[in-house]
Amino acid sequence: MSISRKNFLSITSLGFVSNFFTSSKNFLDTQLIKPLRLKKGATLGLVAPASPIYIESQFDTMISNLQALEYELKLGKHIKDRNGYLAGNDKDRAQDVMDMFLDNDVDAILCTRGGYGCNRILPLLDYDLIKSNPKPLIGFSDITSLHMAIQHKTGLVTFHGPVGKSEWTEFTVNAWDKVLIEGEKSKFITPNDQEDSFIINSGIASGKLLGGNLTVLTSMIGSDYLPDFNGAILFLEDIGEDVYRIDRMLTQLKLAGILEQLNGLVFGKCTDCSSGPNSLSLKDVFDDHLSLLDIPAFYGAMISHEDDNITLPVGIQATLNANEKSISLLEPGVK
Repeated sequence: MSISRKNFLSITSLGFVSNFFTSSKNFLDTQLIKPLRLKKGATLGLVAPASPIYIESQFDTMISNLQALEYELKLGKHIKDRNGYLAGNDKDRAQDVMDMFLDNDVDAILCTRGGYGCNRILPLLDYDLIKSNPKPLIGFSDITSLHMAIQHKTGLVTFHGPVGKSEWTEFTVNAWDKVLIEGEKSKFITPNDQEDSFIINSGIASGKLLGGNLTVLTSMIGSDYLPDFNGAILFLEDIGEDVYRIDRMLTQLKLAGILEQLNGLVFGKCTDCSSGPNSLSLKDVFDDHLSLLDIPAFYGAMISHEDDNITLPVGIQATLNANEKSISLLEPGVK
């Protein structure tokens, strides 16, 4: 196995730093805020910061699934509001998020679904109050906006994981429990049955774990809501995008100078991303953009719009091993 000089320096320096993770302070996470871990029977505050759940039976199924996991639930005041493709107006959706952070009876905030709309409420959130009232915020897809903005503005660790209307399979629940309840430094290896997974660049690297949905992330470039990607491990996923659009967005990350800052990159799944006629393959696109970068990268991690998903703490230190297609958390995401 060959390890580039950049990755070697990253690994050795993180190996040094990891010795400090058992102490209460270290120079890497002085600005990092970790929320309290969850307990069984905790109260989840449900909010819809993007799009609504349009079908009432799906909403009811979500409630039943979460109650079956023995969680108490508190619904946002505007959780069933509708305004076209948005779950109500921007001010009300932002207020629901803030109300849950300020509610002492709520242990964690779970977004009901993604869709579209989180970018619109970023200027309406009070980041000082969020920082002063830390608790886990969990979701994926459009919730990427909240993960990036909150990490950048407050240093609070949030969690890229299932949304309320997810399937809550045994795999997904086990990953959630390990990270949010047990506070494990988990290692997530891509299962052998994921036949569409592949190595883009071999190697091992460590860095701050940042990312989410590719489309949402690129829509934030140029704003004041993206964190510093220097030395980061970037994780991505997407759904329903033609391959040329994935190419276009990776090009945007490249032109914005983000790709060249990374220590490593993992793309989970691109669900229903069609090549179509006269198209490059998804692998071709990854090779074009990443093969010349001196960083490890692989495709196929359990980060997706599909049923089985891992939960990743955004902002903590992690190691990516492209050779075994794994992500290892170097520290807990909760305290």
